Amino acid sequence: QVQLVESGGGLVQPGGSLRLSCAASGFTFSIYDMGWYRQAPGKQRELVAVSTRGGSTNYADSVKGRFTISRDNAKNTVSLQMNSLKPEDTAVYYCNANHRVLPNYWGQGTQVTVSS
Repeated sequence: QVQLVESGGGLVQPGGSLRLSCAASGFTFSIYDMGWYRQAPGKQRELVAVSTRGGSTNYADSVKGRFTISRDNAKNTVSLQMNSLKPEDTAVYYCNANHRVLPNYWGQGTQVTVSS
């Protein structure tokens, strides 16, 4: 049974930090690109960051320099360190496992709210 379980969301003040984690099971984690997406109310889901199976990372322009994605293939986890958070970062954040050929998977999402 495939599972992607996110944790670490919550309420934080502007300028603060949060670390999201995603624990994966039920598939071969190391051969997947692992990403974080987010969806704000009334907006489309957007890619935040991705860690490819080859070891590279990519970020949305809006989070470059503030967010860092990392993965641990031994533990089947992917994390998103979010610093200097802004109110516009408020969204539900989703963990995603993507493969060009194999099925793709999504977590249930975790709420991040940036507000004073």
